[in-house]
Amino acid sequence: MNKVMTRTKRHPGTRPPVRHDPRRPGRTPARTTPGGGRLATPQRPGPTAPTPPPTPPLTGPVPQPRPTDRFADLLLAVLSGGRPVHSMLRHTAGRAYDELAWLAERGPLRSPHGTRPVVRDIGYYVAGQGALEVFARIGAGERILAMAFRLEHGPDHRWRCTAVELGGPRLPHPDDD
Repeated sequence: MNKVMTRTKRHPGTRPPVRHDPRRPGRTPARTTPGGGRLATPQRPGPTAPTPPPTPPLTGPVPQPRPTDRFADLLLAVLSGGRPVHSMLRHTAGRAYDELAWLAERGPLRSPHGTRPVVRDIGYYVAGQGALEVFARIGAGERILAMAFRLEHGPDHRWRCTAVELGGPRLPHPDDD
């Protein structure tokens, strides 16, 4: 089976890193003298710890996001109203743009409560040479929704979305295709 999960699990209840900002509300700002310099504080003589040698900067290629992650974020931004639908014109092929426009018109991920939807998890299945079928779990407040889309790698070496589905009604397809 060629099913792959790409995002790591996040443990609920863990806190994000603390922000260390001196301008943060609730803290007293550093006092300065009327001349603009800092107040002199007495230096206490004592043992000083040797400073560690500076670490060399990391030099190397910046890791590029996977196309599955990139397209999930782009589609989510369009379906939640954060980006216009026409921003996906160059990233879609076939009927996918019509499906996306139809879904975005209905606004299934727009929330009146101000809760922005987020991609919780992404997985994909290698459907064939140059084709991925991707599924994503979307968290919107207390709701969890599923989004599925198909990516195809074109002859110009670019990934394009060729199908989009979100839980709910589908775009009616004409019979002449």
